[in-house]
Amino acid sequence: MTDIESVKLSLFQWRGFVLVSLFLALLSFDQLSWATSDAIDEQRALPVLRLSLRDAMKAAVEQHPSVRLFQERVTEAQGAADTQFGQLLPNISGRMSGTRRRLFFGSFGRAPIVADPDRLYETRALLTQNVFSLSLIQKWRAAKMGVEVAGLDAEVIKHDTMATVGLVYLETLRTQETAEAREADVALNQELLRLTSRRRKAGMATSLDVNRAHVRFKNARQRWLVAQNERDRATLNLLRAIGLSFDVNLVLTDTLRIVTVPEQALPKALKVAEENRSELKAQKRKERLAGLTLSSVQSERVPSLQASGDVGLIGNTLNNMLTNDNLQLMMTIPIFDGGQREGRISESRSRIRQEMIKTQDIRYQISLEVRDAVLSLRSAKQQVQEAEEGLTLALTEVKLARARFAVGMATNIEVTDAQASVAKARDNRIESLFNFNAARINLARAQGRLHDIP
Repeated sequence: MTDIESVKLSLFQWRGFVLVSLFLALLSFDQLSWATSDAIDEQRALPVLRLSLRDAMKAAVEQHPSVRLFQERVTEAQGAADTQFGQLLPNISGRMSGTRRRLFFGSFGRAPIVADPDRLYETRALLTQNVFSLSLIQKWRAAKMGVEVAGLDAEVIKHDTMATVGLVYLETLRTQETAEAREADVALNQELLRLTSRRRKAGMATSLDVNRAHVRFKNARQRWLVAQNERDRATLNLLRAIGLSFDVNLVLTDTLRIVTVPEQALPKALKVAEENRSELKAQKRKERLAGLTLSSVQSERVPSLQASGDVGLIGNTLNNMLTNDNLQLMMTIPIFDGGQREGRISESRSRIRQEMIKTQDIRYQISLEVRDAVLSLRSAKQQVQEAEEGLTLALTEVKLARARFAVGMATNIEVTDAQASVAKARDNRIESLFNFNAARINLARAQGRLHDIP
């Protein structure tokens, strides 16, 4: 085989290899396009749910299992109160019976005497009424106070759930903006790679410069992919926190931004929290509940009065029955129960002291939360201002560095350093905006004003 024929054969094999490679590439591209199209269609098929921060917190109150559970506890407490009240009302019952009996009158000797079978029919209506029982009255009042406590505990859970969902909503916004920032970083590094490749062709840059720019571009894409995954996971966590189905396309309508928050002096902020916090209201009622429980036990020393009566028909045949009745008024005077009552009184007094200690601790905790939120909000405002200025300076730096690099007055190291400053400045801005919005939610939670969040 001659050299020309060898060259022709090599060209033929190379052309065949190129055609096969192109065919496989087109096939892979079609499959990728189909898969991407299927994913897009699946995403579009999901119902779109648009939620603002306020809507998300409101939906959590209606959907979250913890809130619904505590609402059921309110119903349970109301049932207990109705049970206690029922003991103060008349209790009416009825009874019907039919008896067949044979009575034994003799001894167990040789000839025992047993009466003939006898029948007895009876029907009665019974009525009992607690005329006066101070202990039962105090127990009923305590049960009603228990309903109020359960309702306020449910309010506490509502506020906690709203605050949690609000913070998760902000976290989701942060991951979304972080993903957008990483995408912008990819665009900057891609532009640097393009400029470096152009300079390499013009003989103004080395292969090392191109390779360095390519590595930074790949690293930026890696961080972008990680940010996208964090965004998707945060969206799932938000749906779970609200209690919604995962099969929705969630769109958040709010953004991380500065909103107007009225300045509050610390004494005024503490006073608002003292008036609005459901935890403190519930704890005060728990103190009152413990006091009523003690009173109900102490009232057992007071004599109680109960009336009862019954009327009925009795006879040995259904058509020949006689009417009889019984009326009774009974006073119960407690004298000695082995010290059980005194033990329960001591136990109830201890519970009152425990509730008082808890009340004081809750006051300290509320004061701490308000003070911390006020300080955090004030600091976050300053952080946002500094971050905005820092981002503006970083963007100016990268613009100047790229201009110097384009005319050959700087290397791509200077540009990459400037781009790193831009990425850091973007992160600082996102973090400061998140801190500001989280601080305003925490302040509203500390003051019991989450329903006023715009």
